[in-house]
Amino acid sequence: MLKQVFDGTVSYLQILDENGNLDSSLMPGDITDDMLVQMYKYMSFARELDAKTLSLQRQGRAVTYAPLIGEEATQIGSALAMRKGDLFVPNFRQHGVYLVRGMPLDIIFLYWRGYEEGGAIPKEVGGFPYIVPVSTQLPHAAGVAFAQKYEGKDVAVVAYVGDGGTSEGNFYEALNFAGVFKIPLVTIIENNQWAISVPREKQSAAPTLAQKGIAAGINVIQVDGNDVIAVYKATRDAIENAKNGPTLIECVTYRLSMHTTADDPTKYRPEAEVEIWKKRDPIDRLRIYLKGKKLWNDDLEAKMQAENRKTIDDAVEKAEQFKPNPSGMFTNMYSFMPETLKEELDDAERNNFYQ
Repeated sequence: MLKQVFDGTVSYLQILDENGNLDSSLMPGDITDDMLVQMYKYMSFARELDAKTLSLQRQGRAVTYAPLIGEEATQIGSALAMRKGDLFVPNFRQHGVYLVRGMPLDIIFLYWRGYEEGGAIPKEVGGFPYIVPVSTQLPHAAGVAFAQKYEGKDVAVVAYVGDGGTSEGNFYEALNFAGVFKIPLVTIIENNQWAISVPREKQSAAPTLAQKGIAAGINVIQVDGNDVIAVYKATRDAIENAKNGPTLIECVTYRLSMHTTADDPTKYRPEAEVEIWKKRDPIDRLRIYLKGKKLWNDDLEAKMQAENRKTIDDAVEKAEQFKPNPSGMFTNMYSFMPETLKEELDDAERNNFYQ
């Protein structure tokens, strides 16, 4: 006997295309004109912040940095879809998510200046610190989501991973756990087509990365990751369904810049490919749409850019005036301080070790 026992499919969602054309039949009912403008402002601010941090790194005023340019829609759309009490677990590129969730800019700059205080996320932000090791954040996210369900809380956990991270064991283990225990986990694959120098087609032979979630028995969808409205809708739908179980969202986007400032993409990536994706820019398409609806103009653009630059420059100045407290190497080591460490702290203070 031979019979088919499973047949899986992956849907693709796009609402606003690269030319600024909107499929109104798919437009989420809760998105207002003001919210569309807010989306545009957040994406523009994220790009300006990105450019500033990259400049600081090149000047030796910041550590190795991972630019987000080209991926603004994926981050802003998903972050705006989160509810106030929801939590998020980033990797190392979710600068836009932090912005939407209210992370103070000076703390972001502290992190990229190499201070541990930059990893002290205010509770109201509802997020975890930047996580650099590839995919290690996903089992943590699954555990956090399990805890929400165990405690009976209506809280969704949104976790981010790159296309390269989907090849790691942690990715599969977290999804398998999520599927078995039906935890409120929304995993977003930020598929920017390159895992450092490894292209998407060499990362996996699967036609989509979203379909990897089918094996874990969870809901999946692939989204135009440069369409902020589609990303918002997919994430909001997943969060609303989180009480019933997890969802995997593949956001198809593109990394227009380097993987990190330690990387030179011109060594491995054809410029012609980059030019193709520039035409799909997430900010350009939303600006075209907003101008078409008379919601945006050049005067508003100039005013916004000037305000963005001042806000960012003020945050940089505040971060560069920061003076760390060296006692943190003792007080931040354990949840409680062992007596031996207390003796070392007392000795350091007694001998003016910090001077």
